[in-house]
Amino acid sequence: MHYVCGCRARYSNYFGSSMKQVALISAEEAAAKVQVGDTLLVGGFGMTGNPVQLVHALAESPETNQLTYVGNNVGEIGLGGGRLLRNGQLKKAIGSFFTSNREAVVAAQKGEIETELLPQGTLAEAIRAGGAGIGGFFTPTSAGTLLAQGRESKTLKGKEQIFQESIIGDVAFIRAWKADTAGNLQYRLTERNFNPLMATAAKVVIAEVQEIVAEGELDPDQIHTPGCFVDYLVNIPLSEEALGSSANVANSDKLVSEERMNMARAALAELKSGDLVNLGIGIPTLVADLITPDHGIILHSENGMVGVGPEPKSGGAMDYPVNAGKIPVTALPGSSYFDSADSFGMIRGSHVDAAIMGGLQVDAQGNLANWAVPGKPLLGVGGAMDLANGARRLIVTMTHTDKEGNSKLVERCNLPVTAIDSVSVIITDLAVFHRSEGKWCLTSLMPGVSLDEVLENTEMAFEVALKP
Repeated sequence: MHYVCGCRARYSNYFGSSMKQVALISAEEAAAKVQVGDTLLVGGFGMTGNPVQLVHALAESPETNQLTYVGNNVGEIGLGGGRLLRNGQLKKAIGSFFTSNREAVVAAQKGEIETELLPQGTLAEAIRAGGAGIGGFFTPTSAGTLLAQGRESKTLKGKEQIFQESIIGDVAFIRAWKADTAGNLQYRLTERNFNPLMATAAKVVIAEVQEIVAEGELDPDQIHTPGCFVDYLVNIPLSEEALGSSANVANSDKLVSEERMNMARAALAELKSGDLVNLGIGIPTLVADLITPDHGIILHSENGMVGVGPEPKSGGAMDYPVNAGKIPVTALPGSSYFDSADSFGMIRGSHVDAAIMGGLQVDAQGNLANWAVPGKPLLGVGGAMDLANGARRLIVTMTHTDKEGNSKLVERCNLPVTAIDSVSVIITDLAVFHRSEGKWCLTSLMPGVSLDEVLENTEMAFEVALKP
């Protein structure tokens, strides 16, 4: 007698195929699986890898309301989760970046929807933990910030860490590239993001997929989500409408000037060959245009990619991976894709050598403020807190003063803080500063800038050690 371990194992000589066959249903049938008051997990980063058609089918049943929506963002205006929001179907949204949909911001300001804002890496890990049966975890991300208020904290391994409960859902809508009839899934490019995590963390998991093949046609070595996690499949071939993504090179809005390029060049000079580097939006994106193969610098994008190449000349998310700025990019030889939990594990685990990001203020203690704009609601943090805490070196690029002429290099941040004691280098349109042993030192001036000009426009105390 031969025995096979595991209820899903296959031993064709004796049992034939013992893999379960996942039911194929319509988008309308999928929507009917969601009940009033459910917690709904929705995959995607922006609209990339977003199960748009499943969400739109649910929007056709506005009586299914009082939902708690869990996702990186609440779709776009009138698209994806944005339709559920517009219909009044959402009671609460848990996510990382709601400001990408201004209707979500307005709804929150009016009290029409409750929001819970989490750093992107904390959101990913909370979903992963929920799917792994873990009740919660401590993370250094958000320590010392407004998002830590009211949460339990402990000092672990010499760092203040904040407790986060895990997240599980009643239903998960996810998007995959290919599935077989046993429910095994493969994802495409940067469409992985939150989808594999959510596939593990809900009572009912429904995958919107481009193509369904017979059991056995997918290489077992290339399966990203095993079929044991998936309950239903909905076959929706890939198209611009099905993809739902507005990511396109034509939408790239880089602002280029000589001052900004000077900052980008100074930031590049801070990097060394072999560095794994994450670039934020704004001025940091200009650094990518300066990197050549000779630099030996590897770019990381927090939505799940290492080996980011330059933007293609044209094209969208149907043709290329998408970076964290939601712009299509090319993949260099040796690049790789992974989910959001792995991505933020790289960041939180200090495997990213440097992060370059923008700032609103940096103070004498190395604290950074860059996630909350004065006069606007606190509804978007993204991965900034994770990167500011986790990268080995944090390089901040920003204008030296704000629009009113006030110094952004201050003695103490008076804006909501992103991370404590985190900034290593400040690069402004006037000068470059390095921090060592708790002190800031001016190391170089930008072309045409005098020391007197820097002194006049800097509130923060600093020493001067200009390089020859």
